[in-house]
Amino acid sequence: MEDRSSARLTFHASCGTIAHKNPGRLFYALFHVYAQRQKDDGGRASRHAAPLGAERHSGLTGTKFGCGKGLCGSCTVHIDGEAARSCITPIESAAGTSVLTIEGLSPGHAHPVQRAWIQDEVPQCGYCQSGQIMTAVALLKKHPHPTDAEIDESMGNNLCRCGTYQRIRKAIHRAATEGGVR
Repeated sequence: MEDRSSARLTFHASCGTIAHKNPGRLFYALFHVYAQRQKDDGGRASRHAAPLGAERHSGLTGTKFGCGKGLCGSCTVHIDGEAARSCITPIESAAGTSVLTIEGLSPGHAHPVQRAWIQDEVPQCGYCQSGQIMTAVALLKKHPHPTDAEIDESMGNNLCRCGTYQRIRKAIHRAATEGGVR
C-alpha cells in the first residue's frame, strides 16, 4: 500500500491486477481508494478533495482537468463501473471503491472504443478524448447498440473544443458493431 499525503487528506491506493486482460501485469490505473480525513488548521475535518488530485499525484496523467466543476467531462473516470466526474467527486465518497482511469481501460489501446477512435481519427487536439472515451465505454455498457439520440444524450455533457462530435458518434457506432462492451 502506498501513502499519498497532502495538507488535508491522506490517500492510500492499493493497486490490483487485471488478470483476465494481461496475467501478472500490474495496472496502476485500476486502484481501490481508501481515504482518511485530516484536520485542517482550524481543527475541522476537511470536506473536499477529489480523486483527480490523487490520480495526478500517483503519476496517472490520462485523466484531464478541464473546468473543475463537472461540466466538461474531461475528467471522466469509472467508479465501480459507472462514469463519474472526478473533479467534483469527493474522495471520501470513493473510499472502498474501484476507480478505473483511461490508463487501465486496456493494454495497447485494444479496447473496441479505443480502436474505433483510432480508425475514425476522432481526436484533433486530444485534450478531451480520455473523458470522451470513458463516457462512450459507459454508454456502450448500458446500450450495446445505441441510437444517435442515445449517443447524443450520453455524450452531450462532454465538451470538445475542436467540435469532433460527428467523428465521436461514428466511432461509437463502429465500436458497438465490433463488440464495444467489455
